[in-house]
Amino acid sequence: MTKNQWISPFLVAAALFAGNAFAHPEAAHVEVDGAWIRATVPGQQGTGGFMRLKAKEALTLVGVRSAAAGVAEVHEMKMDGDVMRMRAISALALPAGQTVELKSGGYHLMLQQLKAPLLKGSEVPVTLEFKDAKGELSRLNLRLPVATSAPAGATPAAGHSHGHAH
Repeated sequence: MTKNQWISPFLVAAALFAGNAFAHPEAAHVEVDGAWIRATVPGQQGTGGFMRLKAKEALTLVGVRSAAAGVAEVHEMKMDGDVMRMRAISALALPAGQTVELKSGGYHLMLQQLKAPLLKGSEVPVTLEFKDAKGELSRLNLRLPVATSAPAGATPAAGHSHGHAH
């Protein structure tokens, strides 16, 4: 291994603890801010992932994968009368230049069939998959910090907007 291969994971980890995630070069057109995964307790089979995404060009989030879970999906929570419902969605629009928030009670990542408890202070590999207007697929490889609550700086930004499921 070259010296740069040893430095890179350290720099990525340092950036994550600062509340930001670095994009894989293939998907450098997506900014990720305030990303984290909720910690679990032994026996818990699912948990949520949260972040803010901002695409430089219009994209659609079409998938999520994680080696930590048997199933990883994008979910939405919304009120149906007086009942909160959660369901997997196949696509989430990311309008160009607008922040789309994945948060508790709204759109979020859902990791299910966890292979082991996700402990506070650890990291979880997550890959987000996007399609552009031409239908070309790109991936964003992240290592998200596991926490019991949103990291400092992960509070909603003023003037944010939400994407809409297709």
